Amino acid sequence: MYTLISEASFDSAHFLAQYEGKCRNIHGHRWTIKVEIYGEELQENGSCRGMLVDFGDLKKCLKELADYYDHALIIEKNSMRELTLNALKEDEFKIIEVEFRPTAENFTKYFYNYFKGKGFLVKNIFVYETPNNCATYSEMM
Repeated sequence: MYTLISEASFDSAHFLAQYEGKCRNIHGHRWTIKVEIYGEELQENGSCRGMLVDFGDLKKCLKELADYYDHALIIEKNSMRELTLNALKEDEFKIIEVEFRPTAENFTKYFYNYFKGKGFLVKNIFVYETPNNCATYSEMM
């Protein structure tokens, strides 16, 4: 089995609504996404001969994802008062609303599905909130 691993980072803020602790306040992270893809066979023809996939293709998808979330406030839909949300948007802050609580655990599955949807055979996704703390998601046994 061959595996490739690539990673990218972005800076963003979030908060956890109805959380009993300091993470209920808006705070930032230097998030790191690490994607691990796999395959049993290397390509046999063309410019990617001897490769699982072109690292450039994997890095491009990863960079697009990291750039999208970079320097944004990521919030769970309906977790902020409409008045507050509208004021932030009116002041042209970059707000990204997601359908899930923005935890590292939820992001792992979300990013897993993103890469799977791009046609990659995903083995693992790692999401680091800090250099020492990460969550991982895999559908492999």
